Amino acid sequence: LLAAASGGRRRVGDRVFSNTATAAGVTILALLAGVAVFLVIEGLPAVTASASELPGGKSLVDYVAPLAFGTVLAATFAALVAVPLAVAVALFITHIAPPRIALTLGYLVDLLAAIPSIVYGLWGIFVLGPATVPVMKWLEENLGFIPFFKGPASTTGRAMFVAGLVLAVMILPIVSAVAREVFSQTPRKLQEGAQALGATRWEMIRMTVLPFGKSSIISGAMLGLGRALGE
Repeated sequence: LLAAASGGRRRVGDRVFSNTATAAGVTILALLAGVAVFLVIEGLPAVTASASELPGGKSLVDYVAPLAFGTVLAATFAALVAVPLAVAVALFITHIAPPRIALTLGYLVDLLAAIPSIVYGLWGIFVLGPATVPVMKWLEENLGFIPFFKGPASTTGRAMFVAGLVLAVMILPIVSAVAREVFSQTPRKLQEGAQALGATRWEMIRMTVLPFGKSSIISGAMLGLGRALGE
């Protein structure tokens, strides 16, 4: 009887938890749907309006296209910079650094994710921007044939190059955390087997750790790209 009563209480608790979790999920979906409906209703007049009805005689696409292009460009540049660096940091923490240094460095990298976005923005405007002016001039002179580095170089540092670097720093802890978690779970037998066959540490990482964590690198890159687009 006691076992039956205990089992009945557990089943009731499971049902309560399941119903609560389902209600929470449905609520979030309903809120997102409400936001989407609100945006569509409020934005429909601008979407359907002719160019003559909008300021400057431009269509909505003419206003949105530069903003969308700048967002995608900055986010893509940030991902190209941050993902390789984040993977290198994750490999160093999980397979190269001594345990004490790895633990401290892991905490420091994770703390980067706790810094508010506005702090990154102010740092980019007042510190990183002015510091990169000489670099941007050098890039213009030597790599100006590449459209991204084509001049004239900014004299204030408020350029797409700096925006991409700031976004790269913002998304680096996300990508690194995802990759680090999976790299640390690489089966020890695979690593020891590769080294027993004469592989160096880098060869062991290339043949076992990276293939095992390939999905985590892709997942982390997508998460980082999503945050970069949002920011």
